[in-house]
Amino acid sequence: MVTITYIEFDGTEHVVDVPAGMSVMEGAVNNDIPGIEAECGGMCSCATCHVYVDPVWAEATGSPGDIEQGMLDSALDLQDTSRLACQIAISDELDGLIIRMPELQI
Repeated sequence: MVTITYIEFDGTEHVVDVPAGMSVMEGAVNNDIPGIEAECGGMCSCATCHVYVDPVWAEATGSPGDIEQGMLDSALDLQDTSRLACQIAISDELDGLIIRMPELQI
C-alpha cells in the first residue's frame, strides 16, 4: 500500500492507503475524497479530476502527455504542477505523495 495525502481546497487533509497499480483518481474515488469528480471514470476525456501535485513530488509523478495536456487546457486555475489524477499511476515510489485539489467550479 502507498500512503497518499489528498488536501481539499479548504485545507482539509485526507490520508489514505491506496494499492500500487491504481491511479490517484481511483484512490480518491474509492476513499470518498471530495474534490475529485472523475466524471469520465479515468478515460482522460474530461478534466474533472484536475489536481495539483505537491512540487516536491512533481518530478516523481512525471509530466502530462499530449492527450492529458489537451484536457488540462480546458481546466480552470492551472498551475505548473497541474495534472489529471486519472493519469498518475500509483507506484511504491510515490509513498507519501501529496495531492491538492483546486476549488470546485460550480
